[in-house]
Amino acid sequence: MKYQQVKVSVIIVNYNVKYFLEQCLQSVRVAMAGIDAEVFVVDNHSTDGSVAYLSPKFPKTVFIKNTENKGFAAANNQAIRRCRGEYVLLLNPDTVIGEESIRTLCFFMDEHPKAGAVGVKMIDGHGAFLPESKRKFPSPWVAFCRITGLGKLFPQSKLLAGYNLPYLSAEKEHPVDVLSGAFMMIRHEALDKAGLLDESFFMYGEDIDLSYRLALNGYTNYYVPERILHYKGESTQHNEASFAKNFYGAMLIFYRKYYRKARWLVALLIRGAMLVRILVGALERFSQGINKEDKEWKKNRKRRLLVLCRKPHFETIKTACMQQMPGLLEFVYLWDTDEERVMDAINRRNQMKRFTDIAFCFPDLRYEQMLLFMDTLPNKKLMYHLYNSVSDRLVSPSR
Repeated sequence: MKYQQVKVSVIIVNYNVKYFLEQCLQSVRVAMAGIDAEVFVVDNHSTDGSVAYLSPKFPKTVFIKNTENKGFAAANNQAIRRCRGEYVLLLNPDTVIGEESIRTLCFFMDEHPKAGAVGVKMIDGHGAFLPESKRKFPSPWVAFCRITGLGKLFPQSKLLAGYNLPYLSAEKEHPVDVLSGAFMMIRHEALDKAGLLDESFFMYGEDIDLSYRLALNGYTNYYVPERILHYKGESTQHNEASFAKNFYGAMLIFYRKYYRKARWLVALLIRGAMLVRILVGALERFSQGINKEDKEWKKNRKRRLLVLCRKPHFETIKTACMQQMPGLLEFVYLWDTDEERVMDAINRRNQMKRFTDIAFCFPDLRYEQMLLFMDTLPNKKLMYHLYNSVSDRLVSPSR
């Protein structure tokens, strides 16, 4: 085989999320135990001191520091050109992976030689499944159903709900068209045939394009229900107009490449959708202004926290959470992992209803246990906080 020096090359593109990246790198380091792997972080001209802060903490990681924001595709390509792994894992900095995730997916790729890439079951900071974990190629018809909302109205229809494939179980393995660039393990030889990420895409769409080119070269992409946490959006812009411009602009690039005959109709549809998205965003901001007091009440309502850790770490985590939510914590309870199993907490669902926030401590709990807990509890409005006793850092999702 061409690539035999390294089993996996992990590539992470960072932009101003050093604490999320620190947590991500910690989970990657644990997941790589016993695996011949290398890690690259490409920093897209962050202004938060990411490289200076993290490079001493992760001396085996290769940091590439850009003097400008080159975009997601170009930054990934910088590391892909240097990496030596049989498999290349593109990973977002605002993710946490389980201890067995990389090993499990390497076994899967080994057993499926025609697999071009594999993606995973992504859950957000509230434990909710992220539907972009598995998608269909956005043909003009699929895009029309997505933009008009027909897919949401008929989620079990294969004809109308193709984009996020809601009729395919998130708990089962499936061949799928499109995988998310937030976690995408690619066969390096397939990447050589399909080509690097298209740098015409600055942000969004490059994963769709790469998935499409892998399929054109005879490979199959797979969704595997291996859990990871993806905070979603911490590493990208939050401005509604910027999001609409970048996302729908990426779709226009895709259609110009692969649907030339329908490009004028699709371009009109996409530009209309972009305008609608911006207008809806403006209306939402106006509505938030009208209901400002109600929004502030929800934001500032009293919180009830459950901390899963060993007793020696409890006070430290409690203090960190109180600083994160000043004046809001009315009740804090310890679940001592030295005395009670984590799975017992998962099974006591009625007791869990008492809490609004749950904090985990690493390494008192394995990342796999945290992810199982978040995925299993039916309440998807909980706020999950992760504390790392090694770095003494608490990381929380945006509210």
